[in-house]
Amino acid sequence: MKTYKKRFYRDWISKHGGCLCRIVVKETDLLVRADKDLTKEAQASVYKYRAQIEAYIEQYPEFKTTLIPWKMNHFAPGVVQEMIEASSFAKVGPMAAVAGVIAHFVGCDLLKYSDHIIVENGGDIFIKSPDTLKVNIFAGRSPLSNRIGIKIQPQDTPLGICTSSGTVGHSLSFGRADAVTVISKSTALADAAATSIGNLIQGKEDIGLGLNYAQRIKGILGVIIIVGDRLGSWGKVELTEA
Repeated sequence: MKTYKKRFYRDWISKHGGCLCRIVVKETDLLVRADKDLTKEAQASVYKYRAQIEAYIEQYPEFKTTLIPWKMNHFAPGVVQEMIEASSFAKVGPMAAVAGVIAHFVGCDLLKYSDHIIVENGGDIFIKSPDTLKVNIFAGRSPLSNRIGIKIQPQDTPLGICTSSGTVGHSLSFGRADAVTVISKSTALADAAATSIGNLIQGKEDIGLGLNYAQRIKGILGVIIIVGDRLGSWGKVELTEA
């Protein structure tokens, strides 16, 4: 699971209204924004889905370590099936979707209590909002870091926005992109796809390769790739200044 020393990219969440709570359970570190304090409900949801994933890993230990897609198991919990499907589309191991899938499932649980929900988990974000929002992209030492944002229209939510980096944090990546941000209706898929695309990027010359590859992943709505001072984007992406 993903861990980071300092979560600089969380600054944008504090700029939005509502109640903010943080839930930390082992490797899971969520920041939740809602219309009211949902600490108790969010914590219960995190424990529920972590327990299901951990139980599946106990039964199938290779699920945690494999770097290739896992065969669908229709008897697995829904959260595990979502990881399997997302990683299959992205052609990576199922744990590449774990942060995104927890953000997504917790976010969906919390929608019964609030019309406005943002769940961020290790840079992977689930959003449902009646308002237009802007999500800034943190890209490490790139001069574009926190200078570029994505405008999110309320009619497009719920939505998953996930970022993978080969230069920031401790996520497993075989690439060198400062940021690969993927937009999808499935936060699990956005997470897995960001990892998959990021693995291809070794330098600025690979941005086009990454964008072309992204278009072949079923379910992706858009992607932004940042390497140094270069940026490329494809799909339903409304870029704006941060």
